Order: sequence, then structure tokens, then C-alpha cells
Amino acid sequence: MFGKKAGTEELEAFYPIRPECVAEIPKTRFKPRAGKTLSARRWQAAFSETGCLDIAKVLRRIQRGGIHPSIKGLVWEFLLGCYNPNSTLEDRNQLRQQRRERYSMWKTECRNMVSVIGSGNFITTPIITDDGQPIEVEGCRVTSAVSDKKVAQWMLILHQIGLDVVRTDRALAFYEDKANQAKLWDVLSIYSWVDDDIGYVQGMNDICSPMVILLENEADAFWCFERAMRRLRENFRCSTTSIGVQSQLGTLSQVIKTVDPQLHKHLEDLDGGEYLFAFRMLMVLFRREFSFLDALYLWEVMWAMEYNPNIFWSYEQPDGASDSNYGQLNQKMLKQYGKFQRKNLETGYADKNNALAVFLVASVLETKNKQILKEAKGLDDVVSILGDITGNLDAKKACQEALKLQNKYLKKAKRP
Repeated sequence: MFGKKAGTEELEAFYPIRPECVAEIPKTRFKPRAGKTLSARRWQAAFSETGCLDIAKVLRRIQRGGIHPSIKGLVWEFLLGCYNPNSTLEDRNQLRQQRRERYSMWKTECRNMVSVIGSGNFITTPIITDDGQPIEVEGCRVTSAVSDKKVAQWMLILHQIGLDVVRTDRALAFYEDKANQAKLWDVLSIYSWVDDDIGYVQGMNDICSPMVILLENEADAFWCFERAMRRLRENFRCSTTSIGVQSQLGTLSQVIKTVDPQLHKHLEDLDGGEYLFAFRMLMVLFRREFSFLDALYLWEVMWAMEYNPNIFWSYEQPDGASDSNYGQLNQKMLKQYGKFQRKNLETGYADKNNALAVFLVASVLETKNKQILKEAKGLDDVVSILGDITGNLDAKKACQEALKLQNKYLKKAKRP
């Protein structure tokens, strides 16, 4: 699986870069490590005869060395709560088929309103006016004026999704094929119809793109994205008075104030106490700071560290799943939790905004502590200093530092 020269070139063969874009993308640092990275062989060996997954064994591997590209999509479905590790192969095949049928139903519903959906094409110009009148667009038919508010709001955002799709991961050869761009547009368009409370917000394209690339079946990619959005959707809830990540920015402020009061005070003096400069990192989970491959590695290590064995049931039966009392959890059960989540259980810390991503941003700020204190005379300087991390950040080290910061914070912070 790994070979003696399992280096960057071999890995990037899974996600080829367009030749003209090679010079402009961040350098990839991740390399699979024999004995550490979860390989296809180790993945298969983690299943019982009936198909139940030893999630503790899988988490241990991922937290040590990530996932080999050949199996990323399959593993992500478990990490994100698409499937219960204790389910059988037969259970999962049945659930997969049910979800594919549900997605097909939604897609048909959307295509009946906007004919271009599912055609292999997509739109980048408006198809209705603000007051719901049809606009003639080649390849897309809206037959009459739209009076329904939900339908109109959805149709008005479709061309913006298209514009964002064109800009998404442009360096990857995968998106040279317009059919693949259309697949991403379909998934995002249908999601924005189904989740009309959040709809579509710029940045979702960066979260969805890897799912579309890793999972060949469009419905499977949709459900993987839908599960990722269960964790992230509040980050995208924006209004005229607030931004979605504001609660996490508040937690970040509290973390820095607790572990590094001097840095926090300096940022406050620069009118940066709300930490808005960290908005993008939290919104799209460091997609812009890493190469494509390193971003995937960071995400899967984060999700493994945050893993909760109740995640599947918490989505399927929200009222029926909860963590057991920590004192009732034996060591075998605790191993089914990721390192980060286990620490929260041990300390009784239950802040829903206490995501590992917050501590990752905090660890980045800590690495730039001296430079910010010495050189930052305004928020533009802070943004510039943080901009230097693009392509220069080690994902594995960043996760390790985030865990150390979490430990330091939990020791200093009062238990809720």
C-alpha cells in the first residue's frame, strides 16, 4: 500500500493538479506512514464477519497518521456519522439505498422547478428577477412567475452557487470536467432546497467539494456533506446583525484570554477582541491555509479526535441519544471516543462551541504570539502575520498543539 517511496507525488496522483497551477498552490506536507496511517488493508481488517466496525482501532490509526487516499471517502462516512459502526454490512446497504432514493426524490422535485438540475450543466446567471419573473437563460427553463417565497429565495441563489462552483478547487484536474462541476452544483443546490433554514452560503462549496471528489455516487456525496453540515451549519447562519461563527469566535476569545492574557489584551487594544480575523479559518476549516491533501488530512484527524460513538443516533434519533455519565463509561467504551472528545468527557466540559477548530486557531495564534506582540500595530498587521501561515503550517503538529492548549485551558477554566 505505502511502498518505499510513498511520497507526495504518489499521493497527488489521487488528486492531480493542473500543470499551470502547480506553482501557485501550497506545498503538501502529508505523507502516509506505514504502521501509522490507516491503510486499505487495516481498514478491511477492522470489520467483523458481519460487517461491524472496530471504531476504536480505526480512530487510533487516524489520530496517528490520517487515512490513505484510496479509502478516505469510505472512512469519512463513518467519521461524520453517516453510519453506525455497530451496524452490519446488510444494515448499511439498506440504509444507503434508502438515502439514495430520498436524494433522487429531492433531485426530481428540484429538476421539475429548474430543468438544468441533473443535466450535466449548471448556471452562473440569474434565472428569475427579484420579484420572481422568469429570465431566459440558455439550457434552463422557468416557465412562469414565481410567487412562493421559499421557491423564489432558492432560485435566486442558484446562479451564485454556480459562480462559486467555477472558483472551487480550480487547481484540481478533477474540475476541468464540467460534469464534475455540475455534480458539485447539483449537490449544493439540492442541499440549499432541503435545508432552506440555512440555504446556501459562500464557503459551503469548499466543504462540499472533497465529498464530491472522494465519493463517486452523487447521493452518497450529498449525505456525507449533509452530515458534515450537521456539525458546521450554525457557522453559516448569517443575518444582518450577526455572523454564524460568532459563537465560536467568542469561545476563541475566551480560550486566548485564559491561556494567554497578554496576547488577548494586545488584540483587544487593536480592536481585535472579537477575533473577526479568524472568521475564514473557522468558516471553511482551514481550506485556504493548506494544500488540498493537507486540508483533508487535517479534517479527518480533527473528526477522529472529536468522534463521539453516539453521533449516528444523535442525527437519526435526536431525542434518544446522549452520552452516558462519565463515571459509567469503562475503558473499552472510552476508547470509542476521540482524544479531544474524551478529554471533554473527563472534565465535564460541555460547551457546544468548544470545537477542536477553535483550539486549532488558538494554537496558530500562539505560534505567532511573539510576532503579533512585537509587530502588530493594527488589525491589518494581524491579518498579514496570520496570512504567512498559508503553506507553512504542519497539520499534524497543529492538532497536537491544539490538544495541549485544550488541556491547558480546561485546567485553568472553571468547570461549568
